[in-house]
Amino acid sequence: MEYPSLDKPKAGAIRFNTDSSQMEIYDGNQWTGILATSAELQTGANRGIVFGEQSNTSDIDFYNIDTTGNAADFADMTRSSTVSAAAFASRVRGIASGGGSPSPTNIIEFITFAIQNNATDFGDLTRAQRNAGGGSSETRGLTIGGYVAPNTVNTIDYVTIASTGNAVDFGDAVRTVEAEVPTVNSPTRIVYGQYGTDPGTPMTIEYVTTSTLGNASDFGSITGDTRSGGGGGGNAVRGIFGGGQAPNQPSYTPQDEIHFITISTLGNTKDFGNLNDAVSGLSACSSPTRVVFNGGYTPSQTNQLQHIQIMSTGNAFDFGDLTSNKARQAGCSNGHGGL
Repeated sequence: MEYPSLDKPKAGAIRFNTDSSQMEIYDGNQWTGILATSAELQTGANRGIVFGEQSNTSDIDFYNIDTTGNAADFADMTRSSTVSAAAFASRVRGIASGGGSPSPTNIIEFITFAIQNNATDFGDLTRAQRNAGGGSSETRGLTIGGYVAPNTVNTIDYVTIASTGNAVDFGDAVRTVEAEVPTVNSPTRIVYGQYGTDPGTPMTIEYVTTSTLGNASDFGSITGDTRSGGGGGGNAVRGIFGGGQAPNQPSYTPQDEIHFITISTLGNTKDFGNLNDAVSGLSACSSPTRVVFNGGYTPSQTNQLQHIQIMSTGNAFDFGDLTSNKARQAGCSNGHGGL
């Protein structure tokens, strides 16, 4: 039978198909069935997605951020060279951009949170790069800085998340940015940590206004040890930076500090607490109340998941395990602070 179609439906629109007796979601290109057996989807759970990892596998893990427990296999990325990609998300889509070793890639690919299918090609970055940061609002996703051999870069690319196509220039970071940049979001701002390269030099924080093309501005500094390769997450009010390494120490020497900012207020970070274990090369996924830190080096690769409650302070707690040991992965969620 024929049933009414929405006029130019928006990504995330939902309808009931009377032919298949199934709920369907529009992912920006087509209507796709929602698995009725998924209790997580029926309850609107905040889902964390972890793309790729150090060993360049195509794995995608997922978990429900609101419920402690182990991650499960989601599906696969379009490629096998996946280390140090950037990631960002809307409520409907999770997107991974760049990454790869020994040669970085310009590939952008996406998954639909509600559907456990393999990733699909989205388009290309303006250049091949890895070690970038990813941040987004509901509509616009940014890939910030990165490594383009033989140099780090300060370029910022953006895409419109609900469509597909190649990235275009957004503006420039204040400084060159790389080393798995920790990033936090509000609906209006993307705030990210900039890799401090000299011993004793604070890791600076910069920000952009997501809706306005242009260059980044200074926000403040991350207090404590200089670090790179940390994880960033939060809600619309507070951004959390956790773990990482100090560049004046041996490679992948992990840190356990957690710091926070109020995203609307410029300034330096404040102390939040400590991770269960010191970790570098990690990522993070967020709901409105919780940040989960994913894997990393302790200094060997680990599968541990650690979590904190965003609006409190204190040390992290055990959450569960990834499906395997993973470091230098990319994390995103459909419940982060930019939505």
